Amino acid sequence: MEELTIGEVAKQAGIHASAIRYYESIEILPAPRRVNGRRLYDSSVLDRLAVIQMAQRVGFTTSEIRTLFNGFTPETPASARWEALARQKITEVDALILRAQAMKQVLVEELLRCRCLTLDECASYIRDQGASPLLPGN
Repeated sequence: MEELTIGEVAKQAGIHASAIRYYESIEILPAPRRVNGRRLYDSSVLDRLAVIQMAQRVGFTTSEIRTLFNGFTPETPASARWEALARQKITEVDALILRAQAMKQVLVEELLRCRCLTLDECASYIRDQGASPLLPGN
């Protein structure tokens, strides 16, 4: 199997070499073989990096990605790993969507309708009304 330097891996994966070193340090990439201090990677590292990048695109944290690779018994199928993590992430995304919708509602129903001439006027209104009942957490 072909061995690649860190620069070659970085170029093929479209990431910085520092990201590869970071992934090694947090144990989502296995430590490569070293020859005279140089990292030499098996080309299969590109497959793992593709999985990492996809997981990042859908919002998984580095901790969650570490769990994907290292938080299950070795015989756990990939599908079961993804399902467990995806169910948790969907709950988080649903909460994020609700918060974003509430934020948009405040922007549309209150801030776009603001007719205050100064921010001091806005501050008085906000103090008199209390925090917007539409904002999450209120």
